[in-house]
Amino acid sequence: MTRHVLVAVDSSAQSTDALEFACEEYSDATITALYVLDPGDFYAVSGVEGTAMANYDEVQRHHEERAEQVLEEARRQAADHDVELETDHIVGSVSRSIVDYADEHDVDHIIVGSHGRTGASRILLGSVAETVARRSPVPVTIVR
Repeated sequence: MTRHVLVAVDSSAQSTDALEFACEEYSDATITALYVLDPGDFYAVSGVEGTAMANYDEVQRHHEERAEQVLEEARRQAADHDVELETDHIVGSVSRSIVDYADEHDVDHIIVGSHGRTGASRILLGSVAETVARRSPVPVTIVR
């Protein structure tokens, strides 16, 4: 029996579908929505070497505010299913952070959307869902 489900969330339709699936299929389990802040996104706004650097603290604060908005929306979505959702956000490599979080928090199932990241970052980083599925110590459901 699954007791603790981890759902990776971002602002994509696929992560919304993943959370929907978790709420419908695992409503009796503890469900945690995790938003991972990729530090590469903080540095990406700093521009080309030799140009003025962006205020790192302000950029990080902006990303943390965005994370809280996404997690608040996830809490509302879970509430629509009468599910009390635990939420967390961490800074790190997205796929590695999801797998490490599951390992460190006694998660027995991970649910991810098929592809939340888009554009150049997805091409350069590969599929987060695929990496999580390959490295996870617990079963992973990829929602399309």
